[in-house]
Amino acid sequence: MNKAELISSIAEKSGLTKADAGKALDALLESVTEGLTGGDRIALVGFGSWTVEERKARTGRNPRTGEEIQIPAKKVVKFKAGAGLTDAVN
Repeated sequence: MNKAELISSIAEKSGLTKADAGKALDALLESVTEGLTGGDRIALVGFGSWTVEERKARTGRNPRTGEEIQIPAKKVVKFKAGAGLTDAVN
């Protein structure tokens, strides 16, 4: 499902227009992004939670040449599915 299909689904299930559903989805994504950028944990009970974790710098290997390379430290977003989502998928 892509963004347009998601907007159509939201509009159909909520009774909103597609334009309003698109604005709602954009607001949700912007709010989640701002929260994660600020270091917050975003939790939707029954659905799941997003957290930001620090990945340490490490040594990797170029698969083509075998040469060792340094992979820098960075922050990564992790998602953990909640019980409701896990049950629905299974």
